[in-house]
Amino acid sequence: MSDFTHFNAQGRAKMVDISEKNETERTAVARSSIIVSKEIYEKIIDQKIEKGDVLAVAQVAGIMAAKKTSDWIPMCHPLQLKGIDIAFNWNIASNKYELEIDVMVKTKGSTGVEMEALTAASATALTIYDMCKAIDKGMIIGNTFLLEKTGGKSGDYHHEGEN
Repeated sequence: MSDFTHFNAQGRAKMVDISEKNETERTAVARSSIIVSKEIYEKIIDQKIEKGDVLAVAQVAGIMAAKKTSDWIPMCHPLQLKGIDIAFNWNIASNKYELEIDVMVKTKGSTGVEMEALTAASATALTIYDMCKAIDKGMIIGNTFLLEKTGGKSGDYHHEGEN
């Protein structure tokens, strides 16, 4: 069991000790998406959703989720985040209305921020669903994945391929 970093000598879960790791600047960018109906798309764009400005609320939810990732994911270290940015991009083709959600998280520390970016992207998509479900429950939350990460012992990562 000693080959696994998240297990102790008894084979039980543990949080990895990062006290000896160097502090470096670390970033992560994650993406999620949600496919909505034309009606929802138009109401989001025209800010006609009764619960409020969907993208503004979802953006704040994503930021809050990144800050609270260690409360959701048991083996994540609580981190002091230095920056969080969430961007939205509509892809409209063949009567398909897909909103891409890109989240960038940054810190300077001893461990990476991949989980914070992924959690924020997921929470942002879930918040959009929550705010629009009264209109149509058929929305589809798409693939959520890491686009890139920088810093740390394992070096940089850039996602390759289609999702």
